[in-house]
Amino acid sequence: MKGQNNQYPLNSVSKFFNAQFHFVRFLAYILILGFGITIGVIFSFYLKECNFSLQFTQLSLSSFPRTPTLPTPTTKPEISNQTQIQTQVQTQTEIQTQTQTEIQQTESSHVGLKDFLQPPHVVHDMDDEELLWRASMTAKIPDYPFDRVPKVAFMFLTRGPVFLAPLWEKFFQGNEGLYSIYVHSNPSYNGSRPESPVFEGRRIPSKEVEWGNVNMIEAERRLLANALLDIQNQRFVLLSESCIPLFNFSTIYTYLINSTQNNVMAFDDPSSVGRGRYSIQMLPDISINQWRKGSQWFEMDRELALEVVSDRKYFPVFQEYCKGSCYADEHYLPTYVSIKFWEGNSNRSLTWVDWSKGGPHPAKFLRSEITVQFLESLRNQKCKYNGDSINVCFLFARKFAPSTVSKLTKIAPMVMHF
Repeated sequence: MKGQNNQYPLNSVSKFFNAQFHFVRFLAYILILGFGITIGVIFSFYLKECNFSLQFTQLSLSSFPRTPTLPTPTTKPEISNQTQIQTQVQTQTEIQTQTQTEIQQTESSHVGLKDFLQPPHVVHDMDDEELLWRASMTAKIPDYPFDRVPKVAFMFLTRGPVFLAPLWEKFFQGNEGLYSIYVHSNPSYNGSRPESPVFEGRRIPSKEVEWGNVNMIEAERRLLANALLDIQNQRFVLLSESCIPLFNFSTIYTYLINSTQNNVMAFDDPSSVGRGRYSIQMLPDISINQWRKGSQWFEMDRELALEVVSDRKYFPVFQEYCKGSCYADEHYLPTYVSIKFWEGNSNRSLTWVDWSKGGPHPAKFLRSEITVQFLESLRNQKCKYNGDSINVCFLFARKFAPSTVSKLTKIAPMVMHF
């Protein structure tokens, strides 16, 4: 009985200490939980403050003028807002620098009318279609807003070199600014012979040409188109490497610039070498009554030259149906000009040739045939000019062999008054 009474106080003390232990442990849990919640609230508030500060900075930068909007990154989504802001500022600086550079370049490179009228280089990268389109452009206002010195375009259709160049050099000497030169030679010609200074750099981009073939007309149109690119060219003369002038430059220049007519030979030839070359397949665009023949060596004004390079009705007919023995170079321009522009045409050529010996080609003149009397006979022929009879009929003559060049350069200054 006494033992049981002694155990009771011990159990009471044990229960008392257990209760205190549980209370302390519970209090510790409460303190840890409260501390954790407090840390979480503080950290969350800090993050919100940082995000608001970055957004405010970005909004302020976006109010700057001319700042481009950057697209949202797709390949690197981990880029921070601070990196995007730095990229925007850098891009803005680059754009401002580039704009200032462009303004400075514009202010120092104004293009005036003089620059616009500067003739393009003879050598270019345009194909035939691009060239003809570019050459067909013309101003609607006929009066020129500047002082203009009209020029004559001398267009040489050759196989290779202009072997009479020394004579032509004497002809052109001292008349710079009044003429332009264009040379269409066979593409196979590599310029192996020394070029005369007056012809240097005057070869246009060319293509193959065959005698009597329609590609000869293509070459003529190519020459016209290149010459039309120079707005000062007002008269256009087609020549060959065997042609010579019969008068000095001032006489020929005055004759052409003051002419009121085009000079394209055109006549109706009822024989087999005239109407006999016509193809009925050319109907309905060209009838046999409209078919004409003439020399290919023409001279024309700027208005007609523009029409020739712009022709998309009659030339395609010749390309399609004038083949073989048709000889398009003797029929295209005579027929086309007679149909469309006969009122302003003299129906004659300014280039003299000798057909007295017959055959498909005119006579060729050798060195032994070149005399003062012979050249004077070519110069003293009467023709109609602007409705009046004059002593100047032909301005040029052909065909002169390469061997004649030394003799021609010797006697021409005396006869032609170079």
